[in-house]
Amino acid sequence: MKALIINCSPVRDGATAELASIISGELSRKYETKIVCIDDYDIAFCRGCRSCQNTAKCIMTDGAQQLMAEFEDADVIVCSAPSYWADVPGQFKAFIDRCTPYSNTHEPHASLSAGKKGYAVVLRTGPNMKECERLIQTIEHFYGHLEIQCCSSLGLCSVENREALLPRAQELREFCKGI
Repeated sequence: MKALIINCSPVRDGATAELASIISGELSRKYETKIVCIDDYDIAFCRGCRSCQNTAKCIMTDGAQQLMAEFEDADVIVCSAPSYWADVPGQFKAFIDRCTPYSNTHEPHASLSAGKKGYAVVLRTGPNMKECERLIQTIEHFYGHLEIQCCSSLGLCSVENREALLPRAQELREFCKGI
């Protein structure tokens, strides 16, 4: 079985990248793991043309299709995201928007293979868990429209940088036991 861990931050060596690395290390005991960074993909903004709602296919060809191929190849998907002004980073939101061909809110729609499980792990610099909950809701909403089973989530507050994440590694390890 395969697990895909997505660093939803454009920062390749920050706290979210470290979070993805810890998760990958834990999951590699049970799964073949792969970490990707949202910034590895050149994803254009959705044009809002709605063609995909009639064809189940986007008119643009770019990194969105490449990342969806990674989703298709995985059995388990873990989105790890930092808070950017109380929401997921814009690069990840652009990807979510480009997944409209896969949205189950219209017919026809493209589909991923059945049985995928999704997890959300988010972090923020401040102490308010409500902001983490908002990010988790965004990711779970995204999973729901792609018919990925939302299984569990974790929010981490007061994580300013990689060093602030390290004391929380055991909490992450415990969370990963349920994946």
